[in-house]
Amino acid sequence: MRNITLILGALAITTLAGCMQTDGERALAGAAVGAVAADATDNNALTGAAIGALAGTYCDDLRVPGCVNRNRY
Repeated sequence: MRNITLILGALAITTLAGCMQTDGERALAGAAVGAVAADATDNNALTGAAIGALAGTYCDDLRVPGCVNRNRY
């Protein structure tokens, strides 16, 4: 059951990442999802939040599908 929650959460944040306009918005969403995912897997939530924030910040720079800022290109 825990894996289904994580998969649905990852899918939701990937979908929402395309709606966010700035790196800050994506960083906040990534931090939230990272913290929840880390807590759900019995890991350090602060570390998960930091990794999620970095992933959210740089997902458009790495051109992750669904995360490219449409206003920039």
